[in-house]
Amino acid sequence: MPLPEDLSLFDENRHTGLRFGFLTTFYPPYNFGGDGIGVQRLSRGLVRAGHRVTVVHDVDAYEALAPGPPPPASPEPDGLEVVSLRSGAGVLSPLLTHQAGRPIINARRIRQLLATRSFDVITYHNISLLGGPGLYAYGDAVKLHMAHEHWLVCPTHVLWRHGREVCTGRQCFRCQLHYRRPPQWWRWTGLLERNLHHVDRFIAMSEFSRAKHMEFGFPREMDVLPYFLPDDREAVEDTSPTTPPQSRPYFIFVGRLELIKGLQDVLPLFEGEGAADLVVAGDGEYGATLRAMAGHNPRIRFLGRVGSDELGEWYRGATALLVPSLCFETFGIILLEAFRQSTPVIARRLGPLPELIESSGGGMLFGDRGELAAAMARLLQDPAFRATLARSGRAALDALWSERTVVPRYLDIVRSAAADRGNARVLSLLS
Repeated sequence: MPLPEDLSLFDENRHTGLRFGFLTTFYPPYNFGGDGIGVQRLSRGLVRAGHRVTVVHDVDAYEALAPGPPPPASPEPDGLEVVSLRSGAGVLSPLLTHQAGRPIINARRIRQLLATRSFDVITYHNISLLGGPGLYAYGDAVKLHMAHEHWLVCPTHVLWRHGREVCTGRQCFRCQLHYRRPPQWWRWTGLLERNLHHVDRFIAMSEFSRAKHMEFGFPREMDVLPYFLPDDREAVEDTSPTTPPQSRPYFIFVGRLELIKGLQDVLPLFEGEGAADLVVAGDGEYGATLRAMAGHNPRIRFLGRVGSDELGEWYRGATALLVPSLCFETFGIILLEAFRQSTPVIARRLGPLPELIESSGGGMLFGDRGELAAAMARLLQDPAFRATLARSGRAALDALWSERTVVPRYLDIVRSAAADRGNARVLSLLS
């Protein structure tokens, strides 16, 4: 496929900042989870800061995994270019990349894009099906890798061993077979390690994730940069009086309906009579099983996929967001979404969730079903305590996880990497 000739997005008279290239497998609307949303928010934040961003993502990879067509794409701002790769080979393209650890069918096009755009900074995001570690050698720029998942140390990305437990030690070959995925032989060839030197900085999304990478033998130091919510009109808290989406008190679960998200541990708490309901926003391959577990329980309501505006209303009316995840997340972006609506969080004492709850003061932690039931009861019975958590979470969002806080931190990492490279252009444009 030929490259577009019109490069007006890069008119120096309109954009005088840095030129960023973001390489990622998934980007909205061709995405499944928080990593694609995080890439989009960072891209838009950089454009608002005066820079230019090109995102290169792989449609074939999405369509190989998606059950249906994506939702409509939202318009991107001037200065943000999105290049959607379609190889014409369907699932074969991401499959070859998955096995080879480098771009195969899209290799020439990616090289052309990097040469044509002459990026100052290249940031690799989730590149598992776009190019793998072989992609690190492409292009000449300051280079960063943001570890949205644990792909650098885990073939299945999530450190969820054999589909039943958190991973406490490598059993990668058997684990991949359990997931019915072909083993990635390149992981035993040193391909990743040989290509790490092309990347100037590696970034983890939380202190927990950084420590987990070290525990599993990742040989490079990592900076920590969290996700954030945008500082535009989409992120303004609506303080006007609103009517909750339903009259009875309710707790809300938001996320993909998968075993690792732990919703099955929550459903029994809503059996029989009770003062509050459970609202479930999201869908996924485990959804049918969860609906069967809930049966015809009138206290449990499955919404399916919910748009952002409607979801904000459900957050705002909830007593708390429940986050019972069983796996090692790298962050927990839904906690920020709840804090934005002044909604407290009750999260499992696992992975990065304690880190987020303790640094925000915006919620409670649980380790078992009894602790979860006690936390839910306290928030229902003690409105003043709930209000204190709500205020703390909202304040922490502004201080720790806002665009105006995180984007400058990302640029500081770029500045440090450019200084090590001796890249005078990048340093001058960031001065």
